[in-house]
Amino acid sequence: MREAMKNAEVGDDVFQEDPTVNQLEELAAKKAGKEAALFVPSGTMGNLIAVLTHCQRGDEVILEIDSHLYYYEVGSISAVAGVIPRLITGDKGIPDPQGIKMALRDENIHYPKTTLICLENTHNRAGGTITPPEVIEEICRLAHQRNIQVHLDGARIFNAAIALNIEPALLVKNVDSVMFCLSKGLSAPVGSILAGPKEFIQRARKNRKMLGGGMRQAGILAAAGIIALEQMMERLKEDHKNARILGEGLAHISGIKVDLETVQTNMVYLDLQESSMDTYQFLPKLAKYNILGSPRPPTKVRLVTHYGISEEDIYATVRAIKEIFS
Repeated sequence: MREAMKNAEVGDDVFQEDPTVNQLEELAAKKAGKEAALFVPSGTMGNLIAVLTHCQRGDEVILEIDSHLYYYEVGSISAVAGVIPRLITGDKGIPDPQGIKMALRDENIHYPKTTLICLENTHNRAGGTITPPEVIEEICRLAHQRNIQVHLDGARIFNAAIALNIEPALLVKNVDSVMFCLSKGLSAPVGSILAGPKEFIQRARKNRKMLGGGMRQAGILAAAGIIALEQMMERLKEDHKNARILGEGLAHISGIKVDLETVQTNMVYLDLQESSMDTYQFLPKLAKYNILGSPRPPTKVRLVTHYGISEEDIYATVRAIKEIFS
């Protein structure tokens, strides 16, 4: 990736004159089975651009209660896009289509207009769980019957596709737009993609500029994204295998609880509730072994497998946590 970045042919992407960015966007659109794509600096910006492009101020957006868009994006859909979140509860992050149907209200002068449903696949806070394609299809059918658009936060959609052994385009074929990250498991240093119909991406490009996401010689970043899409998908299997070994190893340690049903891709959530430690007592002890986890207070910790983490690293992690608890 660094070699490709050094040698990247560049131009001005704000004027769509960067050949490497153009190549990345064409490749990304093809991978997603969509008409067009837009390179954005981050997944958070990609999601916000999607909401801005689909919605008007005062509209209502339906979200799963623990979704990244609601939980981790600084309230941007309300603060910047001016839309109102309506939350529903999912099962391990997977929304029930009937629950969404019940949340859809009839036209009434008192209610905001529901214009968008946002899904997440894989689901971060649920532990990297996968929403099955048939569930996405049912939600999209329900939404489109009511003239409501569906956006998919597919930050790790390639993890879901690899785990299901299907093409990513099949997972997103029914949604109106999708964002996916080139970083995370695909290992690029910077960047995400927003994909959808050509007319939607044209409007999204203007919203990207409004948010400060219009980049100039961005081909030096896009070059890494091309390698991410062309060469880094299959290696996600290794991350999934390592996460499973890690989850099963931790599940046998007294004081730790792991829901192995949620270990479907590259995340492991461990719960310390049955131990004498909370999240912020445990993480510094783990860091002494040069192992970093993400806090999910008060008693949970997220561990993520990725490029550069070997199977031996997984066994070393299990040994380290056993020592902490001994």
